[in-house]
Amino acid sequence: MTDLTTRFAGLTLKNPFIVGSSGLTDSVEKLKKLEGFGAAAVVLKSIFEEQILYEAELLYDTSDYPEAEDYIRHYTKSNSLDQYLKLITSAKKEVDIPVIASINCVSSKEWTEFARNIETAGADAIELNVYMLPVNLENESKDYEKTYQEILTAVKSLVGIPVIMKLGPNFTHPAHLIEKLYHRGVDGVVLFNRFYAPDINIEELSMTTAAIYSSPSDISYTLRWVAIISSILDEVQIAASTGIHDWKAAVKQLLAGAQAIQICSALYKNGAEYLAEMIYGLETWMENKKFRNIDNFRGRMSYRNISDPAVYERSQFMKHFSSRH
Repeated sequence: MTDLTTRFAGLTLKNPFIVGSSGLTDSVEKLKKLEGFGAAAVVLKSIFEEQILYEAELLYDTSDYPEAEDYIRHYTKSNSLDQYLKLITSAKKEVDIPVIASINCVSSKEWTEFARNIETAGADAIELNVYMLPVNLENESKDYEKTYQEILTAVKSLVGIPVIMKLGPNFTHPAHLIEKLYHRGVDGVVLFNRFYAPDINIEELSMTTAAIYSSPSDISYTLRWVAIISSILDEVQIAASTGIHDWKAAVKQLLAGAQAIQICSALYKNGAEYLAEMIYGLETWMENKKFRNIDNFRGRMSYRNISDPAVYERSQFMKHFSSRH
């Protein structure tokens, strides 16, 4: 019998498929539906550090009683957090799969106290979505990377549940940063996050949004780094994300060395029921290849295990185009 069980960030999952933080995971009803279609875990829609702090500032600025500042700030933050904590508590009562809270953060300051409350509410793990656009000319690359490490350290000091970091793709040396995070106790990393992408409407002369969803071609960059990180930092557990639109893409990421697969865009495009199709595709492929469990083939095509690992390092098209006439 084929066994799809895997482990990621200290969590035992019935299969590798985790539904990523999004509007797909913002209510108990949606979570129950995803569980019914086979989701192994869910990452709740993120609570934003900026949103909470902004709401507190906004309410304070409209108050005629400056002496009430501390009370107003505390109430607003608690109110925003309370809604999130209620979602966690309700979800844990209604679904049997791991529920991962998500915090979208840009600093290691006030918001870190929320992590303890999230653990108390029953979350099985916390995923930290961190992204700071490096536009300050006074800062060096290492300054931004230091913030990631400080955020992780602050949260790990407050909670005992697994802490996952979902990273963006724009680091000069991702392996170095991930190694630093590992030594600071990260329980798992997700490679990679997708961020808001601006565009310009040239007719209206206004700002708009570029493609919201990932595309199947986006898998290539993630596949490269999953294969490399899983080989040179094999202690780090990886969930692959971005560009995974069918079961074949999921198989590729597992072959590259991922422990789990985080999906979102594919479900937006095809419906939550598409998750069951992806799981079935993986299981059928394993049966046809006579793999009894995921560990039988995980990492078989990683950077370390293929005959020519340079194919993952190659960054130029020279070899390809030099053979064309």
